[in-house]
Amino acid sequence: MKNLTIINLSACLFVLAAAACTSNSGKQTNPKLPGTWKSKDGVTVLKITDKQFTLEDGAAPVAEDYFIKGDTIFTSFEGNQPYTKFVIQKLDDHSMKLMFPDSVAIEFVK
Repeated sequence: MKNLTIINLSACLFVLAAAACTSNSGKQTNPKLPGTWKSKDGVTVLKITDKQFTLEDGAAPVAEDYFIKGDTIFTSFEGNQPYTKFVIQKLDDHSMKLMFPDSVAIEFVK
């Protein structure tokens, strides 16, 4: 019985360690997403790399880490939570429509 408990505990620890090591390394980025995007009104610039999401809208720009789940971009500054959510409503090679957290949709072009 003691051996069975040790085996179960070891298996659980292995699964948790494997999940912790792969949680962000499997980040999926749409190949159309990275680049410099400008809002159609010219007020907002969005710079997206494979690792960072930078919004320039008049205030000092802050580069944030991000990950994508489905059609939603989750950003956070240095891993802080809660995450800020941006929903991709439309995305192709040269245009993107992004719903901001305050429910305002902004159209961008590359």
